[in-house]
Amino acid sequence: MNKNKLILALVLLTFFVVSFITNILGPLFPSLIADFNLSLALAGFLPFSFFAAYGVMSIPSGMLVDKFSEKPVLFLAFLMAALGSLLFGISPNFYMAMLSLFLIGTGMAMLQVAINPLLRVVGGEEHFAFYSVSAQLLFGAAGALSPLVYSKVVLAIDEPNTNSAMVSTLQALVPANMTWVSMYWIFALISLMMLMLITLLKFPKVERNEAESIGAVKVYVSLFKDKKIILFFFAIAAYVGTEQGVANFISIFLQQHHGLDPVTQGTAVLSQFWLMLTLGCVLGLILVKFLDSRLVLKLFSISAIISLTAALFGSKTVALMAFPLIGFFLSVMWSVIFSLALNSVPKHHGSVAGILCTGIIGGGLASPLVGAIADISGDLRLGMIVVYITLFYILSVGFWAKPLINNKTINLFKNRKGETVQTSN
Repeated sequence: MNKNKLILALVLLTFFVVSFITNILGPLFPSLIADFNLSLALAGFLPFSFFAAYGVMSIPSGMLVDKFSEKPVLFLAFLMAALGSLLFGISPNFYMAMLSLFLIGTGMAMLQVAINPLLRVVGGEEHFAFYSVSAQLLFGAAGALSPLVYSKVVLAIDEPNTNSAMVSTLQALVPANMTWVSMYWIFALISLMMLMLITLLKFPKVERNEAESIGAVKVYVSLFKDKKIILFFFAIAAYVGTEQGVANFISIFLQQHHGLDPVTQGTAVLSQFWLMLTLGCVLGLILVKFLDSRLVLKLFSISAIISLTAALFGSKTVALMAFPLIGFFLSVMWSVIFSLALNSVPKHHGSVAGILCTGIIGGGLASPLVGAIADISGDLRLGMIVVYITLFYILSVGFWAKPLINNKTINLFKNRKGETVQTSN
């Protein structure tokens, strides 16, 4: 097989693994709270530990890739993920959980920065759009699969008699009353397997284009003085805060307000949330071909706000449908905000992308705020007001964004000769 095809398969697999590990936080949240006897506010610092790593490592990771190339950075990233997973598997307690999640988050941040330019090279520039969409679909599929795997593994370990060697091994490794810790041993195994694959494969040289290159420190200083960049930074933070603020509390909300089991029923709804987020990407790809991306952002933001309201204040039946719908309407937000930001500046796109990725820290800030308000008020619904704030900020982007280049759209109409004409914004 062509060496580039092997690297391409590895890159696509990496997208899958990143999502599989990242999106397990939501399913684990109820168990972490119950077994460590945490308040919702304190529990919110667990995802903060994970996403804070993005804020710390996104820009430095780009600099590491520029200096040492992709292979060493990928190796170090999975080494960090393996170390973080093993530490918590060996010593499962709250403080180790925070350290573990920071180490795993560091690894995931490094992977996010390294694999996109690599995907362009090994897949070919002419196929980059196709493979980018494929990677996002794999990312979404892993997000939908992760909660289901968690549920199956925990239920299997809880069975006293098993014929599975893997389940028996996990039963011996994890405390009997904390079977969810088994996921960290699985993460460690996955990370070690990825380390072996990276070691065995020879990577091509990646020539980073202008959109991927990382600028010097003075470039970042000048960009941080640009009001537009700061506003888009907060928009990315708002999006990730919305995504995680919903995903992390779905199971807990359904447990508290509708009496559903978080390990089985809660994880099923969470899986549907990530699946609908993936399917929404497909519709979003079509819509931005016909509509201005700012209009698409407005429509999806308003629909997400309506869905969130239905999920929080509707009946159990309505909530079971509305939570996945939130995922569907969140689907286009990341890509639209990111493209609007990059199209709003004439140069230094690689550095702008690094600043925007730093905004992923918003995924960690939302959860403690939601938890703190819920603890003080005694009602998780009031805590979710944080998500309303982030959604309304995202909606505002559709009004104030003024890109230098609009997304190309197709407008079909008949001219005087009756011919179909294609135009673009």
